[in-house]
Amino acid sequence: MFHKILIANRGEIALRIVRTCRELGIRSVVAHSQADAQSLPVRLADESICVGPNDPRASYLNIPSIISAAAVTDSEAIHPGYGFLAENATFADICRSCGITFIGPSPEAIRLMGDKAQARQLATQAGVPIVAGSERRLTNGGDALDVAEAIGYPLIFKASAGGGGRGMRIVRERSAVEQAFAACQAEAGAAFGNSEIYCEKFVEGARHVEVQVLGDRNGMRVHLGERDCSVQRRHQKLIEESPAPHLRAETRAGLERAALTVAGAVNYVNAGTVEFLVDPDEAFSFIEMNTRIQVEHPVTELITGIDLIAAQIKIAAGEPLGYRQDAIHFDGHAIECRINAEDPETFAPSAGRVTGWLPPGGFGVRVDSHLMVPYSVPPFYDSLIAKLIVHGRDRGEAIERMRRALGEMVVEGVKTTIPYHLKTLADPAFVEGRFTQR
Repeated sequence: MFHKILIANRGEIALRIVRTCRELGIRSVVAHSQADAQSLPVRLADESICVGPNDPRASYLNIPSIISAAAVTDSEAIHPGYGFLAENATFADICRSCGITFIGPSPEAIRLMGDKAQARQLATQAGVPIVAGSERRLTNGGDALDVAEAIGYPLIFKASAGGGGRGMRIVRERSAVEQAFAACQAEAGAAFGNSEIYCEKFVEGARHVEVQVLGDRNGMRVHLGERDCSVQRRHQKLIEESPAPHLRAETRAGLERAALTVAGAVNYVNAGTVEFLVDPDEAFSFIEMNTRIQVEHPVTELITGIDLIAAQIKIAAGEPLGYRQDAIHFDGHAIECRINAEDPETFAPSAGRVTGWLPPGGFGVRVDSHLMVPYSVPPFYDSLIAKLIVHGRDRGEAIERMRRALGEMVVEGVKTTIPYHLKTLADPAFVEGRFTQR
């Protein structure tokens, strides 16, 4: 096992990793920007080191600075969390060449699945259904128009190296193709340093369902059930739950088999998530694999009792999973609401000073947050400030528990998405579990 891990991230996920390291008897080092110098993860870690100024390109995305931080603190491994360098194959390569363990999959797996167009080809070769789309990456508006006409409308352009809902545009008619493609290409280039685009048929009325998988170096792979992530805004997830409501047993089993097939096709090691679209008839299609821990991993932890961060660390240290599929048991229902520092009506960011913070509590309630008082939400990073997760015997109990917990939660000084979540949980479509991705 490692004696010291560098955490190359910030916010709630950095704190989550710090806490797991302490439980495993591992010293933690938080690599932080100047803006996060007084943050809760920095305060609670065993050590901290500044890796650059506020701009993430000069700090959290600065590979030489991160590697140097690991070297000077004598860290054996780096946990990238999610976002930033978590799915950067070059970073994983450099860690390997420097003798530092990257807590995640191999650079080869990241590269294969990080290229979304290539991942579609791999899934097809493995016999997993995919949504109709382009067979190659698109580099200009003329190519995009040709493929759009062949696929038909509506369709969606996606960044080949993308994630987090960025670099995506839905197109419903020919006249909008070239403008949407150019906008998608520009956003992808700015966000990921890669402006290559591919497109898929847009599936109306689909649900976004993903399957959590774990794999060790001995070839043992298991799934930890599925999560429904259909409640989104601008292709960014807001509410996630497990298990997915109103899913037939045969559909669920098919998703689980397909996820393990995709993971096996790339010899996947560590934690990963295989994502699918499920249409109104419950036919499902692979869309991508995220080669990292997901923001929504706590709902899986609550229904399985498995610490996914601890599993990541142990697998990276060479330890076997220690259990087979039949040893994993699923209990009850879990829901997560992402609490963002945003206007609940317009979703405009609401950076500023938090003057009051009262997290909810009670049976079956978990809060993952780096908030404290006083704390200033910086304008340089993602607006996520807390994750509220609840567990109940069934979905109905989980919804009622979430409503109660949201009503207790107090964040003063900045606007948050709490009112949005309360409104959504009161919507009959959500209560009945009949919502779809928009």
